[in-house]
Amino acid sequence: MSLISTLARMEAVESGRAQPLATMRHRRVSERPLVLLPLTTAGEAGAPLGALVGTDPEEPRLLVVPQPRDRDLRFTFLADLAEEVLPYVDAFTDVVELVERNETDAETGKKVRVEVELCADAPQLIVPSRAGIEYVRLLGRSTRFRRTAEQDPETPFPAPPRVPLLGRWLTHFGERARVPGSSLLLAATDLLNRHWATGQSSLEDQHLGALLAWIDPADGVPGREGALRAEVGRDERGQLFCPPAGPATDPAFDNRLLAPAIERYDRARQASGAAEDPEAAERALGELLAAEREVRRLVVSQLKPTWDAVWRAIGLLRELPEGARVEDRWTRDRWSFTAHRDRVAAGEPPQPRRDDAVTAAQKLSAREQAQGQLEAQEALDDPLVLAGRRLAGEAFAAEVVEVTMAWTESKRPAPRPLLTVRTDDRPHLAERVRVYRSLEGKPQTAEFVRYEEDGSLVLRVLDRMGRSREPAEGSVPEKGERIAWTLFEHDQRGGPKLPDPEETPWTHGGPPRADAVELPDPVTPEDVL
Repeated sequence: MSLISTLARMEAVESGRAQPLATMRHRRVSERPLVLLPLTTAGEAGAPLGALVGTDPEEPRLLVVPQPRDRDLRFTFLADLAEEVLPYVDAFTDVVELVERNETDAETGKKVRVEVELCADAPQLIVPSRAGIEYVRLLGRSTRFRRTAEQDPETPFPAPPRVPLLGRWLTHFGERARVPGSSLLLAATDLLNRHWATGQSSLEDQHLGALLAWIDPADGVPGREGALRAEVGRDERGQLFCPPAGPATDPAFDNRLLAPAIERYDRARQASGAAEDPEAAERALGELLAAEREVRRLVVSQLKPTWDAVWRAIGLLRELPEGARVEDRWTRDRWSFTAHRDRVAAGEPPQPRRDDAVTAAQKLSAREQAQGQLEAQEALDDPLVLAGRRLAGEAFAAEVVEVTMAWTESKRPAPRPLLTVRTDDRPHLAERVRVYRSLEGKPQTAEFVRYEEDGSLVLRVLDRMGRSREPAEGSVPEKGERIAWTLFEHDQRGGPKLPDPEETPWTHGGPPRADAVELPDPVTPEDVL
């Protein structure tokens, strides 16, 4: 935790209100996100209990599994979820723009400019908390290998037709959520925690209701009191005022309300199946429908407060102006979405359970570069974030007090002007340490030369001044100009070149086997009620 974050938390404790950690919004919030609130059965993460899903805060769709241990009901739930998610995703696949990019020619190995499609926009899923992101990954893992009757007529328990495709897309969203700065799949708690500091612990910040009590308190209630009520406050029936954001449910809800309701549903279903005469069958069917309605009512009572809280969080985030470099990161999300669309359209197999050694190393390297780039871009976009880096000695703001022109000693002298700057910050500088500033959106490099007797710094500008002897106009700072310099690079360098998967050394498992086919999950006793 940075010093400025610690100070913000201390101010939040003193004032009873959350304090801003940013003046800009550093994640894309779509104009039409798909909000998904999953709920699972206690102690059985793979058995969904229900979900609220939709793009309209006033009209969510409720999906309920009245008996989570029933395979057919679980498949019905997944098919209904696919009906909501896949049309939303498909709406972004056909609207494209043509862009030029460099690609390697398969025959010559040279870089050539080609025109390719890029989806004009991309879908965005928002879940309440980080646990919701992990549940999306779990749903993807458990469904993308399922076999349908069309794929395999002999499969014992075929999945509904579009469920495996749903699993592939959820897996992609889950994988993309691991890339720092990506906005395809977001947790409302992570979004709020990035932009505000509360007076509670990081663990408590994962409770959406408690988080909002600090950021947007109702009727001026101090954050501490509001958060306590959100976490432990209960009504006369012993139920939480603010149910957990899922996917787990509250034990008191499970034991006192949900378990008896599911038991009534089971008895009604058994009675309906055992009814022999039409009158008894009609009566049993009525009892079954009533028991199912009761389960649905209980599930929506747990989901609706969180649904409202997620949209409330989205509204708070939309009030912040978007950072200048958020669009660049969203463009990378669009490329990722377009690439997965093309893989699905080409009929490629689902994502493997485990990546081979080269693919895993590539993903790790890409995520490390994305993390460094995200931290740099947030600081460049937001003066409050930059202030934290200045306090840490990783950046400084300085006023130019003198400019002395100098050139290299070579056949073609190049400009190397010396800047004398004055700053009140305490950057961690040593001789020849490089510093960077943003010039027309690109980094310009300088190196530290020395300290002057009056405490000012001397910097030598190294690049982005053109090819002639005289520097290009505007490329050298002027006297009196105030500039923010960073000790960290603005663009991350690429990692080491990795071999092709076919050339994986034996120390890392050797090349992937061509006959290693992902098989569908085996049937277990828990799959059938």
